[in-house]
Amino acid sequence: MASLKDLRNRITSVKATQKITKAMQMVAAAKLRRAQNAAESARPYAEKMASVLGNLAGNLVGGVGAPKLLSGTGQDRTHLLVVCTADRGLCGAFNSSIARLARDHANRLMAEGKTVKIFTVGKKGHDILRRQFRPQIIEAMDIRGNKPVDYEFAAEIAEKILARFDAGEFDVATLFYSEFRSVISQIPTAQKLIPAELPEGAASTTGAPADSALEFEPSEEAILATLLPRNLTVQVFRALLENAASEQGSRMGAMDSATRNAGEMIKKQTLIYNRTRQAMITKELIEIISGAEAL
Repeated sequence: MASLKDLRNRITSVKATQKITKAMQMVAAAKLRRAQNAAESARPYAEKMASVLGNLAGNLVGGVGAPKLLSGTGQDRTHLLVVCTADRGLCGAFNSSIARLARDHANRLMAEGKTVKIFTVGKKGHDILRRQFRPQIIEAMDIRGNKPVDYEFAAEIAEKILARFDAGEFDVATLFYSEFRSVISQIPTAQKLIPAELPEGAASTTGAPADSALEFEPSEEAILATLLPRNLTVQVFRALLENAASEQGSRMGAMDSATRNAGEMIKKQTLIYNRTRQAMITKELIEIISGAEAL
C-alpha cells in the first residue's frame, strides 16, 4: 500500500500535468480561430480555381495538345503519395488518421503491382510511415520552420512535386490531408493532384452552345500552362491550412479530455489519501488507548 507521502506526490504530479493540459487547451483554442478563418477563406479561391480549370480544360481532356498536368502521362504504374501531417503530437488521432489513410492506399496500390513513392510533409507522418515504408519515402519536409504556414512554403512543395513529375519519376500524385469540419470533426481526405481532377460535368458543360461564343486570348493551352502549376500550389496551400485548423481542433479536444481525466484522477487519489490518513489516525488512536488501558 502506498504511503501518504507517495500519495501526496502523486496528487501533486497529476495537478501539475492538469495545469499543462489546461494551458495547452487554451492555447489551441486561441490558435484555432485564426487557423479556421484562414482555412475557410482559402476554400472559395481553391474551388473557383478548380471551376475555372474545368471550364478551360473541358474541350482538351484526352486531346493531343492537352498539358501533361491535365491528361497525365497516359500510364498508371508509379504513384506519388504526398502525405501532410503535423510536426507535433498531443493532438488526438489527427496524425495517425491521415497516415492510416495513406498507408491503406499504398498497400492497395502495391497489392495491384504498382510502384509507390511517398513524399511526407510533417515530422509525425514521416515517423509513422517509415516503420513500414522506409524504402518508399523519397523526400521529407518539416513544417517547424514554416509556421504559420504561408503560400511560399506551399509553392516550395509544389515545385518539388512538379520537378519530379517533369523528370518522369511518377505518373499519378495524390495529396493526403485532414479537412476541417468542426472542433470535433476532422475528415482524412485523399485528393488527386496529377492528373488534375476536374469538377463533375466540366467536360459536358463546355460543349454547350453558350460556350461557342467564348474566345480565349491567349489560347486555352497557354492559359492552362500557367494555371495548372498555380492550381497545384493552391491545392497544396489549402491542404496545409485545413491541416493547421484540424490540428488545433484535434489538440483542443484531446487536451480537454486529458484535463477532465486528470481531474477525475485527482479526486480518486485524494479520496484514497483521505481514507489512508483516516485509517492511520484510527490505528494510532487504538494503539494509544490500548497502551493506556494496559497501564
